Amino acid sequence: MLRRTAALQLVGPVALVLVAAVIGSTVSRSTEIYFINALVAVSIVVALYVFVGNSGVLSFGHVSFVAVGAWAAGVLSVPTDEKPATMQYLFGFLRDTTVGNVPSLLIAAATGAVFAAIVGLALMRLSGLAAGIATFAVLEITSNVLRYYEKIGPGFNTFSSVPETTDVVQATVGALVVITLAFAYQRSRFGRQLRAAREDPPAARAVGISIYRQRLGAFTLSGALAGLAGGLYVHLLPLNVDSVYLDLTFITLAMLVIGGMTSLWGAVVGALAVSGLDSVLAEAENGLGVAGGTVDLPAGTRIVVVGALMAVVLVVRPGGLTGGRELDLGRLLGRGGGG
Repeated sequence: MLRRTAALQLVGPVALVLVAAVIGSTVSRSTEIYFINALVAVSIVVALYVFVGNSGVLSFGHVSFVAVGAWAAGVLSVPTDEKPATMQYLFGFLRDTTVGNVPSLLIAAATGAVFAAIVGLALMRLSGLAAGIATFAVLEITSNVLRYYEKIGPGFNTFSSVPETTDVVQATVGALVVITLAFAYQRSRFGRQLRAAREDPPAARAVGISIYRQRLGAFTLSGALAGLAGGLYVHLLPLNVDSVYLDLTFITLAMLVIGGMTSLWGAVVGALAVSGLDSVLAEAENGLGVAGGTVDLPAGTRIVVVGALMAVVLVVRPGGLTGGRELDLGRLLGRGGGG
């Protein structure tokens, strides 16, 4: 019975992603990009949820793992004969190596995991504000290393010649893989122990739970999933350092907070809902035709609106749109049958 209930909790996020994918595959190419971007955002936000939602420790640096994943997949996907044009200072093994789409995504996930594990060895001893500031410092360091150290990437330049393989199908498969792994983790013994430590650290320590080890494990898994999302991202759009920096950090945190920080269902709902709103506002900033007229919003409006929405949610409904709870289809179906 418990396994059936758990399986039903996975149905909601999976169904929502599949609905977005089906709609995205039926629209025009210009609109399809927004749906693909939303599906990639699901992967990033769910990766963030794996650590933040289960541990209760806020991280401002998870986009670092998205960035290193994007850099690993991007550098290794560019054909060797085209690398000297934009990446002439690469290390020899990077300059002379090119891999296919799927291997590049696996390498991106592995890079994110290794980087998160190394960073987490020190950071997972911190909690509260200190942890948030430390993760933000990691984001700053990562961004500047990628920006100025041209032996590992294009530096200031935008990635070019990266195969654009992230279509609706690949973005959907990536999102489903990330959601399934996140769900498996939260249902595992390790996920339950970490949530117990989140709710009552002294009691968790009293029964022998190592909060440090549980946080480090979640941080590493979260880094792997974020690295995979970064690989999907670089195969979707031409990226530069600014593409995986403060704006992406803000918008993904807003998605998680608005949807519901402590549930997988909330992470998926928030990612898709805010992505839809962000896409509409981005169009409106460039002039959006509505009812025979044109809506032309000032540049930066979308960030202001999303920020205001996040503030309202925190004040009115701190648990987010989903209340921080999973979608319990078993209970809903039971009520429907009783009615």
